[in-house]
Amino acid sequence: MKHDIICIGTALVDSIIRGFDPEPVSATGYRAESASLNVGGEAVNVGLAAAKLGASTGILCFLGTDCAGDLILQTLMDNGVDTAAIVRTPDHPTPVTTMFVNGDGSRKSITNGAHRYNFHPEEHPEAFTDARALILGSLFRAPFNDPGIIHSVLTAAKQAGQIVFADTKLPNFKVLGLEDIKDSLPLIDYITPNEDEAKYFSGKEDPEAMADVFLEAGVKNVIIKLGAKGCFFRSRDKRIALDACNISVVDATGAGDNLIAGFASEILRGATVEDALKFGNVCGAICTTAVGASTALKNREQVLMLVNAQ
Repeated sequence: MKHDIICIGTALVDSIIRGFDPEPVSATGYRAESASLNVGGEAVNVGLAAAKLGASTGILCFLGTDCAGDLILQTLMDNGVDTAAIVRTPDHPTPVTTMFVNGDGSRKSITNGAHRYNFHPEEHPEAFTDARALILGSLFRAPFNDPGIIHSVLTAAKQAGQIVFADTKLPNFKVLGLEDIKDSLPLIDYITPNEDEAKYFSGKEDPEAMADVFLEAGVKNVIIKLGAKGCFFRSRDKRIALDACNISVVDATGAGDNLIAGFASEILRGATVEDALKFGNVCGAICTTAVGASTALKNREQVLMLVNAQ
């Protein structure tokens, strides 16, 4: 196989405003603690983290031929992610998300029409099947808000013998639920919703009950990311609950993506599910200690030091 991991999904630039003061200082002026531009999107966040952790990583995503796209491309290349499969076109701009981050690290985001562009990864199976694992960022968001695209990509992945990890997002421009992709769910080895997403798609409140809905739909393993409460793993024969690491949170943007990258990279190294989950949990925690999804995590040695300290 050419790579350990291929990531498919959203690539964008996050304009992160931290500590926004809603009290105006002039007729049209406001202040904030800080403002920064950071590459983002689930595919980018996971790809960068996996590469930093030592996994051979490639990415299939869409970028416009604009300065935001240039920034993402250069950042990926600088961190050793294979960008050969990226689709670029002048017809659609690279999405830019404005994010307001609170003092406790919680956040709200503003999307726009550029996030709706639905490129077609299913037309390029050669670009994503030559890897041991496939990670879908943004299941239920473009391009994975089309049941046909989802099924085509996952079918090709399983025919190639890949382990399939699928992260989820709440629907925005096009609403889908589990019933809409029921034929694709049994093709997913690990699904990784956060707590709000798991509640939305399952209709349940308790993590164990949420996970059971996904398992009953055919998914083999479920990881529910619980933010400050840690994470919860469930399969047919295993249940693992981990507390969050005791750290000072600056910005939670991308924490779940870093968790997935850490978990997947350790699974590919041959780790047990429990050890991989502990590793991924620490990756997510490290991510929250700086502004931006790809700022704080540096390498595998950094993570192992904190794993051992835990």
